[in-house]
Amino acid sequence: MEESFEDLINSYVETTVGIAANFLPDALASNLTSNLLELFNQNQMSSAGTGSSGNVAHDKKNRGDSIYWLDRSHNNKDENDFFDHMDGFVDYLNSQCYTGIKSYEFHYTLYQPGTFYKRHLDQFQNSANRAFSIISYLNLDWKESDGGELCIHHAKNEQRISPTNGKTVFFKSNELEHEVLTTQVNRLSITGWLKT
Repeated sequence: MEESFEDLINSYVETTVGIAANFLPDALASNLTSNLLELFNQNQMSSAGTGSSGNVAHDKKNRGDSIYWLDRSHNNKDENDFFDHMDGFVDYLNSQCYTGIKSYEFHYTLYQPGTFYKRHLDQFQNSANRAFSIISYLNLDWKESDGGELCIHHAKNEQRISPTNGKTVFFKSNELEHEVLTTQVNRLSITGWLKT
């Protein structure tokens, strides 16, 4: 487990975007995928918006995903196993990098074919407590023609990241604009923020 934590942190330090190909164990990724799809099929996921609480806008021309917030109060084994994994990562991150992360928030995310999320920052105008964005992908057998890459905009170039199963991406929430390119298939992930 610590090896995947190291991979994510080291690549972040080197390039400002951490990537670990197998951050989520296969069994956990599989269970989370099943849970997400069951929630979607039961119409438990809601249309995602932009903005902070009390000022949320829903605009399919900007963002087309559906989400479901994870919470330990759900008493769902798969969600709690994911939280345990993230607790381990946060402890490791704080001990190795002194980041001062105190909390986090995560939601399931599903993009249906033809949907996307236009270029944006993961930081609210009226709150700066989101320190890092972290996305774990749940897409078995992803291929390039499926689309849905994460496109990160650096000062001089773009970086496209395939949303392959078990991969996790990690970057500063207030520094890197990014977008989700149009997907051709259902695109699944857990998206979240580590907070100070």
